Amino acid sequence: MISDEEFLRIVSFVKSKYGIDLHGKKAIINGRLENYLRRGGWGSFSAFMNDVERDRSGDLEKTLMNYLTTNHTYFMREFGHFDFFKKEVLPWAQKKAMNTKDLRIWCGASSSGEEPYMIAMTLRDFLGLDHEKWDARILATDISTQALSQAIRGVYDEEHMEKIPENWKKHFFHKTPNGQYAVDNEIKQQVIFRKFNLMDPFPFKKKMHTVFLRNVMIYFDEETKRQLVQKVYDTLEPGGYLFVGMTETIDRDSTPFQIIQPSIFRKM
Repeated sequence: MISDEEFLRIVSFVKSKYGIDLHGKKAIINGRLENYLRRGGWGSFSAFMNDVERDRSGDLEKTLMNYLTTNHTYFMREFGHFDFFKKEVLPWAQKKAMNTKDLRIWCGASSSGEEPYMIAMTLRDFLGLDHEKWDARILATDISTQALSQAIRGVYDEEHMEKIPENWKKHFFHKTPNGQYAVDNEIKQQVIFRKFNLMDPFPFKKKMHTVFLRNVMIYFDEETKRQLVQKVYDTLEPGGYLFVGMTETIDRDSTPFQIIQPSIFRKM
């Protein structure tokens, strides 16, 4: 069982490195790590954290974050965002990028891939036969290497697909011999998956038209969230959009964003 001192050590480590606030999550941390530590031969959480901090390869730190970050998501989650994205955001972005044919979209918490693949499918629907004329690849990032590995694979169980429209199943997936659904290569090639820590400086050379940062800021305290929202604002094109989770809030007094509707913001 994790001690209070060990718990606070892990909380402090994760907060300083990734901005994620795990205060109040003692039982979750213990439950997710206890068996792994036992299998690995560590006699205590302190012994494990000593090795994490000494491991220059970073592999143990990756393992720690894979266990501690929640990656629960599913296709069609908060679909109203994608309806707004197709009807309002993409016509604006298409017009703005008409000369370059370069649409720049970032999914900052891609998890196991459902969200960026949905963005790609929405884009393909919107661009239609013109999609080959556009560079409409989506950058999809996450801190969990385990989630990214699953996302890159792009294979999902049938129960995972139950809310997907039939025409999307037909055009953007194919069934595997064991009854799962695999994302077609044309859609997979539209998404670039990368490991990225949101606390690091943003490396983008060009401004984004749209940023999806949904259901991730619930893990940050108010100051970390404020700093992150400002970084996103700075990386967007004028007129660009930010989508956050429908249960998430941004302090109206501390953000330069214009609120379009709850969970949808615009840089004016």
